[in-house]
Amino acid sequence: MQGKPLVSVTMPVWNAERYVGEAIESVLAQTLEDFELLVVDDGSTDRSLERLRGYASKDPRIRLTSRENRGLVATLNELVAASRGVFVARMDSDDVCLPERFALQVAFLERRPDVVCVGGAFELIDRQGRLLTRLRPPAADAEMQRLALAGHNSAPHPSLMIRREALVAAGGYDPELFLAEDLDLVLRLGEVGRLANLEEVVLRYRVHPGSVSGRHAGLQRERARQACERAWRRRGIEGRFEAEGAWRPGSDRISRHAFLCRYGWWAFGQRRTALVYAIRAVAARPLSPAGWRLLACALLKPMPRARSGGRA
Repeated sequence: MQGKPLVSVTMPVWNAERYVGEAIESVLAQTLEDFELLVVDDGSTDRSLERLRGYASKDPRIRLTSRENRGLVATLNELVAASRGVFVARMDSDDVCLPERFALQVAFLERRPDVVCVGGAFELIDRQGRLLTRLRPPAADAEMQRLALAGHNSAPHPSLMIRREALVAAGGYDPELFLAEDLDLVLRLGEVGRLANLEEVVLRYRVHPGSVSGRHAGLQRERARQACERAWRRRGIEGRFEAEGAWRPGSDRISRHAFLCRYGWWAFGQRRTALVYAIRAVAARPLSPAGWRLLACALLKPMPRARSGGRA
């Protein structure tokens, strides 16, 4: 590759063979083509590396590294250190970029030199790629900062595009805050510049039991509290942590049932998806009326347009 790219896309991969091909293809299909795709295979034990090598052999913009497992935060910092672009675009190996994502975010950052980090609206999808809901986080810095200081991620990490200079100045990712390293980074970025979100949908964000958040929901909230407490001390303010409720299902049946119902109602504009989640909810807790109510409505009621959900 000749010269430095405008955008460095950072993608850590660990055992993602089911989704990584779709994720990479969505990056390669971007309308803005001036980017490098940095991929580190973090010691995968499935066929992820085989798939990655196939893509890397066909597109010189892909820079692939494979090594033993070192964990997510170490991998993220390695990717940042290897990046050469003016902007760093985060991307996970199980999500999907919309084609205009990079073009929209670069144009915004070039118009707004005061903004160091921009995300955007996103679609929540399940493991099969079925649409659950569309989420539109706040676009203004003040509200994004308020939410982050209370423990809410005001944009999903893989939707972010960050000025590399600001990312380095903020200190990269803190290994002590694994599972909340993204919230911690946004809080520190908010101390060196403004945050923003685009109103356009830029990402399809996948929720599934195998994701990091899905496997460690409880610990993730504890680390989020620690990240907020550190930010309160740095800023000399008294904060209040609000993000007590999990936004991913836990391993217990009650939690799984509650989220199955939530996903079903979110997807209620699509009868087939609503039915899938209603049937799963009934199977998870056959004596609970909530799942049966969802099932009856999905079978009998006219379908409205797909709804938008709340914030994470």
